[in-house]
Amino acid sequence: MSTQFPDDFKCPISLEIMSDPVILSSGHTFDRVSIQRWLDSGHRTCPITKLPLPEHPCLIPNHALRSLISNYTLVSPSKSQPCSQPQTLVSALTSPSSPIGTKLDSLTHLAGLTKRDSSLRRKLTESGAVPAVLKFVDSEDPVLQEKALSLLLNLSLDDDNKVGLVAEGAVNRVVKILRIGSPDCRAIAATIITSLAVVEVNKATIGAYPDAIPALVRLLIAGKGREKKEAATALYAICSFTDNRRRAIDCGAVPILINLLDLGLERAIEVLGLLVKCKEGREEMMKVNGCVKVLVKVLKNGSSRGVQYGLFTLNCLCNYSEIFCFEARKQGVLGICMGLVEEENEKIKRYLSNLVQTLSGNHAIG
Repeated sequence: MSTQFPDDFKCPISLEIMSDPVILSSGHTFDRVSIQRWLDSGHRTCPITKLPLPEHPCLIPNHALRSLISNYTLVSPSKSQPCSQPQTLVSALTSPSSPIGTKLDSLTHLAGLTKRDSSLRRKLTESGAVPAVLKFVDSEDPVLQEKALSLLLNLSLDDDNKVGLVAEGAVNRVVKILRIGSPDCRAIAATIITSLAVVEVNKATIGAYPDAIPALVRLLIAGKGREKKEAATALYAICSFTDNRRRAIDCGAVPILINLLDLGLERAIEVLGLLVKCKEGREEMMKVNGCVKVLVKVLKNGSSRGVQYGLFTLNCLCNYSEIFCFEARKQGVLGICMGLVEEENEKIKRYLSNLVQTLSGNHAIG
Protein backbone atom coordinates (compact mmCIF):
# COMPACT_ATOMS: atom_id res chain seq x y z
CA MET A 1 0.00 0.00 0.00
CA SER A 2 2.80 2.45 0.87
CA THR A 3 3.99 2.57 -2.74
CA GLN A 4 0.66 4.18 -3.68
CA PHE A 5 1.41 7.23 -1.55
CA PRO A 6 3.67 10.19 -2.46
CA ASP A 7 7.25 9.83 -1.29
CA ASP A 8 6.75 12.97 0.83
CA PHE A 9 4.46 10.91 3.10
CA LYS A 10 7.21 8.36 3.87
CA CYS A 11 9.58 8.59 6.82
CA PRO A 12 13.21 8.95 5.58
CA ILE A 13 14.29 6.42 8.24
CA SER A 14 11.67 3.66 8.04
CA LEU A 15 10.51 4.39 4.45
CA GLU A 16 6.98 3.71 5.73
CA ILE A 17 4.00 6.06 5.65
CA MET A 18 4.22 8.35 8.67
CA SER A 19 1.51 8.10 11.31
CA ASP A 20 2.83 10.88 13.55
CA PRO A 21 5.13 13.16 11.51
CA VAL A 22 7.35 15.50 13.52
CA ILE A 23 9.84 18.17 12.46
CA LEU A 24 13.41 18.08 13.74
CA SER A 25 15.36 21.32 14.32
CA SER A 26 17.18 20.58 11.05
CA GLY A 27 13.89 21.24 9.25
CA HIS A 28 13.36 17.64 8.12
CA THR A 29 10.27 15.59 8.97
CA PHE A 30 10.32 12.04 10.37
CA ASP A 31 7.82 9.64 11.90
CA ARG A 32 7.94 10.18 15.67
CA VAL A 33 8.61 6.50 16.49
CA SER A 34 11.53 6.30 14.07
CA ILE A 35 13.28 9.52 15.04
CA GLN A 36 12.72 8.84 18.75
CA ARG A 37 14.36 5.44 18.34
CA TRP A 38 17.28 7.18 16.59
CA LEU A 39 17.63 9.66 19.45
CA ASP A 40 17.21 7.00 22.13
CA SER A 41 20.14 5.16 20.57
CA GLY A 42 22.34 8.11 21.51
CA HIS A 43 22.50 9.87 18.14
CA ARG A 44 22.60 13.67 18.29
CA THR A 45 22.82 14.42 14.58
CA CYS A 46 20.12 14.76 11.94
CA PRO A 47 19.86 11.46 10.00
CA ILE A 48 19.70 13.40 6.72
CA THR A 49 21.95 16.46 7.09
CA LYS A 50 24.30 14.93 9.73
CA LEU A 51 24.29 18.33 11.44
CA PRO A 52 24.51 18.33 15.27
CA LEU A 53 21.34 18.47 17.37
CA PRO A 54 20.74 19.83 20.89
CA GLU A 55 21.16 17.44 23.82
CA HIS A 56 17.36 17.33 24.17
CA PRO A 57 16.03 17.78 20.61
CA CYS A 58 12.56 19.26 20.24
CA LEU A 59 10.14 17.29 18.05
CA ILE A 60 7.52 19.62 16.59
CA PRO A 61 4.31 17.95 15.31
CA ASN A 62 3.86 18.48 11.57
CA HIS A 63 0.09 18.97 11.70
CA ALA A 64 -0.22 20.01 8.07
CA LEU A 65 1.44 16.84 6.76
CA ARG A 66 -0.42 14.64 9.23
CA SER A 67 -3.73 16.08 8.06
CA LEU A 68 -2.82 15.54 4.40
CA ILE A 69 -1.87 11.92 5.05
CA SER A 70 -4.99 11.16 7.08
CA ASN A 71 -7.27 12.65 4.43
CA TYR A 72 -5.42 11.21 1.45
CA THR A 73 -7.60 8.16 0.95
CA LEU A 74 -10.77 10.22 1.38
CA VAL A 75 -10.22 11.93 -1.98
CA SER A 76 -9.31 8.75 -3.84
CA PRO A 77 -10.82 8.73 -7.35
CA SER A 78 -12.66 5.85 -8.97
CA LYS A 79 -10.48 3.05 -10.30
CA SER A 80 -13.17 1.41 -12.39
CA GLN A 81 -12.02 2.75 -15.75
CA PRO A 82 -8.80 2.05 -17.62
CA CYS A 83 -6.12 4.72 -17.39
CA SER A 84 -4.92 6.74 -20.39
CA GLN A 85 -1.51 8.31 -20.99
CA PRO A 86 -1.04 11.47 -18.91
CA GLN A 87 -0.43 13.72 -21.94
CA THR A 88 -3.66 12.50 -23.54
CA LEU A 89 -5.53 13.21 -20.32
CA VAL A 90 -4.06 16.72 -20.09
CA SER A 91 -4.98 17.42 -23.72
CA ALA A 92 -8.53 16.25 -23.16
CA LEU A 93 -8.77 18.39 -20.04
CA THR A 94 -7.53 21.59 -21.68
CA SER A 95 -9.20 21.20 -25.10
CA PRO A 96 -12.29 23.44 -25.54
CA SER A 97 -13.85 20.82 -27.83
CA SER A 98 -13.68 17.93 -25.31
CA PRO A 99 -17.10 16.80 -24.01
CA ILE A 100 -17.78 17.29 -20.30
CA GLY A 101 -17.79 13.51 -19.76
CA THR A 102 -14.29 13.27 -21.23
CA LYS A 103 -13.06 16.11 -19.05
CA LEU A 104 -14.51 14.42 -15.97
CA ASP A 105 -12.72 11.17 -16.88
CA SER A 106 -9.48 13.11 -17.35
CA LEU A 107 -9.82 14.80 -13.95
CA THR A 108 -10.54 11.45 -12.31
CA HIS A 109 -7.55 9.67 -13.86
CA LEU A 110 -5.16 12.58 -13.32
CA ALA A 111 -6.18 12.78 -9.67
CA GLY A 112 -5.31 9.09 -9.31
CA LEU A 113 -2.00 9.38 -11.13
CA THR A 114 -0.82 12.50 -9.30
CA LYS A 115 -1.42 10.86 -5.93
CA ARG A 116 1.38 8.42 -6.67
CA ASP A 117 3.69 10.34 -9.00
CA SER A 118 5.43 13.52 -7.81
CA SER A 119 7.17 13.99 -11.17
CA LEU A 120 3.77 13.97 -12.91
CA ARG A 121 2.55 16.62 -10.48
CA ARG A 122 5.40 18.87 -11.55
CA LYS A 123 4.89 18.12 -15.25
CA LEU A 124 1.20 18.87 -14.95
CA THR A 125 1.79 22.30 -13.47
CA GLU A 126 4.44 23.03 -16.08
CA SER A 127 2.12 21.95 -18.91
CA GLY A 128 -0.28 24.82 -18.33
CA ALA A 129 -3.08 22.58 -17.05
CA VAL A 130 -3.59 24.48 -13.78
CA PRO A 131 -5.94 27.15 -15.25
CA ALA A 132 -8.15 24.37 -16.61
CA VAL A 133 -8.20 22.65 -13.21
CA LEU A 134 -9.10 25.92 -11.51
CA LYS A 135 -11.86 26.48 -14.05
CA PHE A 136 -13.45 23.19 -12.99
CA VAL A 137 -13.07 24.17 -9.34
CA ASP A 138 -15.42 27.03 -10.30
CA SER A 139 -17.85 24.58 -11.95
CA GLU A 140 -21.46 24.48 -10.75
CA ASP A 141 -21.38 20.69 -11.25
CA PRO A 142 -20.54 19.28 -7.78
CA VAL A 143 -18.98 16.11 -9.24
CA LEU A 144 -16.64 18.06 -11.53
CA GLN A 145 -15.87 20.42 -8.69
CA GLU A 146 -14.92 17.66 -6.25
CA LYS A 147 -12.68 15.89 -8.78
CA ALA A 148 -10.96 19.17 -9.64
CA LEU A 149 -10.38 19.90 -5.94
CA SER A 150 -8.93 16.42 -5.45
CA LEU A 151 -6.50 17.05 -8.31
CA LEU A 152 -5.66 20.52 -7.00
CA LEU A 153 -4.92 19.04 -3.56
CA ASN A 154 -2.53 16.53 -5.11
CA LEU A 155 -0.77 19.26 -7.10
CA SER A 156 -0.34 21.28 -3.90
CA LEU A 157 1.57 18.45 -2.18
CA ASP A 158 4.87 19.49 -3.79
CA ASP A 159 6.50 22.53 -2.18
CA ASP A 160 7.70 23.66 -5.60
CA ASN A 161 4.07 23.99 -6.72
CA LYS A 162 2.62 25.79 -3.70
CA VAL A 163 3.65 29.38 -4.46
CA GLY A 164 2.81 28.98 -8.16
CA LEU A 165 -0.69 27.68 -7.40
CA VAL A 166 -1.35 30.69 -5.18
CA ALA A 167 -0.07 33.00 -7.93
CA GLU A 168 -2.43 31.32 -10.42
CA GLY A 169 -5.43 32.22 -8.25
CA ALA A 170 -6.02 28.97 -6.37
CA VAL A 171 -6.77 30.65 -3.04
CA ASN A 172 -9.64 32.75 -4.36
CA ARG A 173 -11.31 29.65 -5.84
CA VAL A 174 -10.75 27.54 -2.77
CA VAL A 175 -12.13 30.22 -0.44
CA LYS A 176 -15.26 30.39 -2.56
CA ILE A 177 -15.71 26.64 -2.07
CA LEU A 178 -15.28 27.07 1.68
CA ARG A 179 -18.26 29.40 1.56
CA ILE A 180 -20.68 27.71 -0.82
CA GLY A 181 -19.38 24.22 -1.68
CA SER A 182 -20.79 20.83 -0.71
CA PRO A 183 -19.62 19.36 2.64
CA ASP A 184 -17.05 17.09 0.95
CA CYS A 185 -15.77 19.92 -1.23
CA ARG A 186 -15.46 22.26 1.74
CA ALA A 187 -13.42 19.68 3.65
CA ILE A 188 -11.05 19.21 0.70
CA ALA A 189 -10.83 23.00 0.24
CA ALA A 190 -9.78 23.45 3.86
CA THR A 191 -7.15 20.71 3.43
CA ILE A 192 -5.81 22.57 0.37
CA ILE A 193 -5.40 25.71 2.49
CA THR A 194 -3.42 23.65 5.00
CA SER A 195 -1.22 22.26 2.24
CA LEU A 196 -0.54 25.63 0.62
CA ALA A 197 0.27 27.17 4.01
CA VAL A 198 3.23 24.81 4.50
CA VAL A 199 5.24 27.44 2.58
CA GLU A 200 5.77 30.42 4.88
CA VAL A 201 5.12 33.15 2.31
CA ASN A 202 1.71 31.64 1.52
CA LYS A 203 0.52 32.06 5.10
CA ALA A 204 0.56 35.85 4.70
CA THR A 205 -0.93 35.73 1.22
CA ILE A 206 -3.81 33.46 2.26
CA GLY A 207 -4.57 35.51 5.37
CA ALA A 208 -4.67 38.71 3.33
CA TYR A 209 -7.58 37.41 1.22
CA PRO A 210 -10.60 39.26 2.66
CA ASP A 211 -12.78 36.18 3.12
CA ALA A 212 -10.23 33.41 3.71
CA ILE A 213 -10.11 33.41 7.51
CA PRO A 214 -13.80 34.41 7.91
CA ALA A 215 -14.74 31.44 5.69
CA LEU A 216 -12.73 29.04 7.84
CA VAL A 217 -14.28 30.43 11.01
CA ARG A 218 -17.78 30.08 9.51
CA LEU A 219 -16.94 26.47 8.67
CA LEU A 220 -16.14 25.90 12.34
CA ILE A 221 -19.72 26.92 13.07
CA ALA A 222 -21.70 25.47 10.17
CA GLY A 223 -19.58 22.52 9.04
CA LYS A 224 -19.95 18.87 9.92
CA GLY A 225 -17.33 16.84 11.82
CA ARG A 226 -14.71 16.48 9.11
CA GLU A 227 -15.22 20.06 7.89
CA LYS A 228 -14.75 21.47 11.39
CA LYS A 229 -11.58 19.46 11.92
CA GLU A 230 -10.08 20.51 8.59
CA ALA A 231 -11.04 24.15 9.16
CA ALA A 232 -9.32 24.08 12.56
CA THR A 233 -6.25 22.45 11.01
CA ALA A 234 -6.12 25.13 8.31
CA LEU A 235 -6.41 27.90 10.92
CA TYR A 236 -3.58 26.31 12.88
CA ALA A 237 -1.43 26.24 9.73
CA ILE A 238 -1.97 29.90 8.79
CA CYS A 239 -2.07 31.35 12.32
CA SER A 240 1.60 30.66 12.90
CA PHE A 241 1.82 33.97 10.98
CA THR A 242 1.21 36.67 13.61
CA ASP A 243 -1.11 38.94 11.60
CA ASN A 244 -3.44 36.02 10.89
CA ARG A 245 -3.97 35.45 14.62
CA ARG A 246 -5.50 38.90 14.98
CA ARG A 247 -7.63 38.34 11.89
CA ALA A 248 -8.99 35.10 13.33
CA ILE A 249 -9.68 36.78 16.67
CA ASP A 250 -11.47 39.66 14.93
CA CYS A 251 -13.69 37.07 13.19
CA GLY A 252 -14.83 35.73 16.56
CA ALA A 253 -12.81 32.52 16.44
CA VAL A 254 -12.00 32.36 20.16
CA PRO A 255 -15.44 31.59 21.67
CA ILE A 256 -16.21 29.24 18.77
CA LEU A 257 -12.98 27.30 19.34
CA ILE A 258 -13.57 27.09 23.10
CA ASN A 259 -17.07 25.73 22.46
CA LEU A 260 -15.74 23.16 19.97
CA LEU A 261 -13.03 22.17 22.43
CA ASP A 262 -15.70 21.63 25.07
CA LEU A 263 -17.55 19.41 22.57
CA GLY A 264 -14.45 17.27 22.02
CA LEU A 265 -12.64 18.79 19.00
CA GLU A 266 -9.12 18.67 20.43
CA ARG A 267 -7.61 20.38 17.39
CA ALA A 268 -9.21 23.56 18.75
CA ILE A 269 -6.75 23.75 21.67
CA GLU A 270 -3.87 23.82 19.21
CA VAL A 271 -5.33 26.89 17.50
CA LEU A 272 -6.06 28.51 20.87
CA GLY A 273 -2.42 27.83 21.79
CA LEU A 274 -1.45 30.18 18.94
CA LEU A 275 -4.11 32.82 19.54
CA VAL A 276 -3.20 33.08 23.24
CA LYS A 277 0.21 34.42 22.22
CA CYS A 278 -1.27 37.83 21.43
CA LYS A 279 -2.95 40.21 23.87
CA GLU A 280 -6.20 40.32 21.89
CA GLY A 281 -6.47 36.54 22.06
CA ARG A 282 -5.94 36.45 25.81
CA GLU A 283 -8.54 39.15 26.36
CA GLU A 284 -11.11 37.30 24.26
CA MET A 285 -10.49 34.04 26.11
CA MET A 286 -11.00 35.78 29.44
CA LYS A 287 -14.43 36.97 28.26
CA VAL A 288 -15.66 33.40 27.69
CA ASN A 289 -17.57 32.00 30.65
CA GLY A 290 -16.24 28.61 31.65
CA CYS A 291 -12.98 28.93 29.74
CA VAL A 292 -10.96 27.60 32.69
CA LYS A 293 -13.27 24.59 33.06
CA VAL A 294 -12.83 23.69 29.39
CA LEU A 295 -9.05 23.94 29.61
CA VAL A 296 -9.06 21.86 32.79
CA LYS A 297 -11.05 19.18 30.96
CA VAL A 298 -8.28 19.04 28.35
CA LEU A 299 -5.67 18.53 31.08
CA LYS A 300 -7.73 15.69 32.52
CA ASN A 301 -8.86 13.91 29.36
CA GLY A 302 -6.76 15.17 26.46
CA SER A 303 -4.09 13.42 24.43
CA SER A 304 -0.42 14.17 25.08
CA ARG A 305 -0.50 16.94 22.47
CA GLY A 306 -3.75 18.32 23.86
CA VAL A 307 -2.34 18.43 27.39
CA GLN A 308 0.76 20.17 26.06
CA TYR A 309 -1.26 22.96 24.43
CA GLY A 310 -3.64 23.11 27.38
CA LEU A 311 -0.79 23.71 29.82
CA PHE A 312 0.75 26.37 27.58
CA THR A 313 -2.57 28.19 27.09
CA LEU A 314 -3.42 28.12 30.79
CA ASN A 315 0.00 29.44 31.75
CA CYS A 316 -0.24 32.33 29.28
CA LEU A 317 -3.66 33.28 30.66
CA CYS A 318 -2.64 32.91 34.30
CA ASN A 319 0.45 35.04 33.69
CA TYR A 320 -1.75 37.68 32.09
CA SER A 321 -4.54 37.87 34.65
CA GLU A 322 -4.62 37.53 38.43
CA ILE A 323 -8.35 36.81 38.20
CA PHE A 324 -7.74 33.95 35.77
CA CYS A 325 -4.95 32.66 38.01
CA PHE A 326 -7.32 32.64 40.99
CA GLU A 327 -9.96 30.79 38.98
CA ALA A 328 -7.43 28.18 37.86
CA ARG A 329 -6.45 27.51 41.46
CA LYS A 330 -10.12 27.30 42.39
CA GLN A 331 -10.65 24.67 39.67
CA GLY A 332 -7.88 22.52 41.16
CA VAL A 333 -5.30 23.02 38.41
CA LEU A 334 -2.38 22.65 40.85
CA GLY A 335 -3.64 19.23 41.91
CA ILE A 336 -4.05 18.18 38.28
CA CYS A 337 -0.48 19.34 37.61
CA MET A 338 0.78 17.16 40.43
CA GLY A 339 -0.82 14.19 38.70
CA LEU A 340 1.16 14.96 35.54
CA VAL A 341 4.65 15.06 37.08
CA GLU A 342 5.51 11.58 35.76
CA GLU A 343 5.01 12.68 32.14
CA GLU A 344 8.05 11.99 29.94
CA ASN A 345 7.18 14.46 27.17
CA GLU A 346 9.77 17.25 27.37
CA LYS A 347 7.36 20.02 26.38
CA ILE A 348 4.77 18.87 28.88
CA LYS A 349 7.44 18.85 31.59
CA ARG A 350 8.51 22.39 30.73
CA TYR A 351 4.98 23.81 30.44
CA LEU A 352 3.97 21.98 33.60
CA SER A 353 6.86 23.52 35.55
CA ASN A 354 6.02 26.98 34.20
CA LEU A 355 2.35 26.69 35.13
CA VAL A 356 3.08 25.41 38.65
CA GLN A 357 5.47 28.33 39.18
CA THR A 358 2.87 30.79 37.94
CA LEU A 359 0.10 29.39 40.11
CA SER A 360 2.37 29.17 43.15
CA GLY A 361 3.84 32.65 42.80
CA ASN A 362 0.91 34.42 41.08
CA HIS A 363 3.17 36.07 38.50
CA ALA A 364 0.36 37.98 36.83
CA ILE A 365 1.44 40.72 34.43
CA GLY A 366 -1.90 42.25 33.50
